[in-house]
Amino acid sequence: MKKIFILLFVSLLFFQCKQQQIPPSKQVLEKGLITKKAMVVSARKEASEIGVAIMKKGGNAFDAMIATDLALVVVYPFAGNIGGGGFTVYRTKDGEIGSFDYREKAPLAASRDMYLDEDGNVIPNKSTLGAMAVGVPGTVAGLFKIHERFGTLPFSELIQPSIDLARKGVIITKKQANSFNKYREFFEKANNRTIFLDKDWKEGDTVKYLKLAKTFERIRDNGRDEFYKGETADILVDYVKDLGGIITKEDLAKYEAKWRKPITFTYKDARIISMPPPSSGGICIAQMLKSIEPFDISKFTHNSTKYIQLLTEAERRSFADRSYFLGDPDFNDIPIDSLISSKYNNKRMINFNWDSATNSSEVSYGNITGMESNETTHYSIVDPFGNAIAVTNTLNGAYGSKVYVQEGGFFLNNEMDDLSSKPGEPNMFGLLGAEANAIEPEKRMLSSMTPTIVEQNGKLKMVLGSPGGSTIITSVFQNILNVLEFDMGMQESVSAPRFHHQWLPDEIKFETRFDTIAFPQLRKKGYNISQGNSRILGKVDAILVLPDGKLEGGADPRGDDMAVGF
Repeated sequence: MKKIFILLFVSLLFFQCKQQQIPPSKQVLEKGLITKKAMVVSARKEASEIGVAIMKKGGNAFDAMIATDLALVVVYPFAGNIGGGGFTVYRTKDGEIGSFDYREKAPLAASRDMYLDEDGNVIPNKSTLGAMAVGVPGTVAGLFKIHERFGTLPFSELIQPSIDLARKGVIITKKQANSFNKYREFFEKANNRTIFLDKDWKEGDTVKYLKLAKTFERIRDNGRDEFYKGETADILVDYVKDLGGIITKEDLAKYEAKWRKPITFTYKDARIISMPPPSSGGICIAQMLKSIEPFDISKFTHNSTKYIQLLTEAERRSFADRSYFLGDPDFNDIPIDSLISSKYNNKRMINFNWDSATNSSEVSYGNITGMESNETTHYSIVDPFGNAIAVTNTLNGAYGSKVYVQEGGFFLNNEMDDLSSKPGEPNMFGLLGAEANAIEPEKRMLSSMTPTIVEQNGKLKMVLGSPGGSTIITSVFQNILNVLEFDMGMQESVSAPRFHHQWLPDEIKFETRFDTIAFPQLRKKGYNISQGNSRILGKVDAILVLPDGKLEGGADPRGDDMAVGF
């Protein structure tokens, strides 16, 4: 009897171990919304619905982008913005590709040591909280420039749904109520007054943004210059000055968004199109995929020890290069072709071995001859005509600088923290910056935003991106692999647990729901594991083109995100 009990116990233990080894993403095959013609996947249902409504009226993906973007200012002030900036990567129905940069810039009065005390030490919170943290916003300039080139419906039609929504009011979700209450003390520190201090928020409350509606109406009636030279510019500058900031009317008047040549490269039979500097996303994704391309990923179980190990080592080396080489291309010569080449990245991986971790202290930037928000928001769009857009916008931290322009009805960014307050010192995401990202007037700050489009066999395959500061890059990286290497559907891929390494600090961050079965083996090889403070890593919103041409949306369950289409 005793022998039978032992046998049963051992069998049960073996069965449990086998069960544990099934990746969580494979236990339940999730399917996202599937539509025939068009789709928007964004951080909030209301924004996705507005974007889809524009396409139903005959608008294209660029029209829907503008409408969705403006709606997110209303329904998702956490990151949706006109007081920040962003990046866009697009692919037209004819296969034309491009990228667009409306990243914030340092004010004219910015200086290299503006966040240091008399002893040369970084002053806590000065680059993250309050008016001194604000960069010159680019979103409004970006939307108008995109509309000028690609828009088909009048701008007034694209902004009106957000005006109506701001006046009608937004029903607060549970996550949003918790967020408003969580950041109350920071709103108090950064502002003279804000509507978010009016009450203790709870799920189901309605908030109306009447001042924002008036700002949108002025932009509707007066165009781009309303924000940069008109009454709204006066409101913004006066409030920032009142709080001790340095942005001027001249800063706003001089701002221009820029077209950029996207980062493009191949990974096996796929072509990846992503954002170039001042985003680090495209280059880092290219380096990571080129680093692992020689390995037969298909032999690894998803999120197994070897899989985690290989991706971690690729991420480690890419982020080391990011800290040294990358910055605003208008201020720096960046060796893009070398950084994303197979030869260079294979050489970077030459000291990798399966037996032990490569300590980050032993990894520096690579040798080349010659010569980023945690609280961001991403949305993906495919229209009935075949145009595709990946858009990532940000205020940087949650609610940016926490400065809420009360008379304008919008938050301002804290993107100045994405410049190097002191080269070699980490920013709010623990990312190091070098001279390439030092503070200079009118410099665009280095970003981790990674709006990305994937082609396969010359056809559109996937549109994706994520918020999450430095975890944006690794979230996009892993979702590309989920689809291309593990044949996951879009929702299944987006929902799968993720991990992250960024060179320094030298640790692998795992989401709390990540299966821990690989941890003992990783520790034995010398990897440092961090899971307690990593509730979520990124919030990927993506669209996959299925073999029959239909679209599957992947709306990240980590947030209130929603796919809508027809």
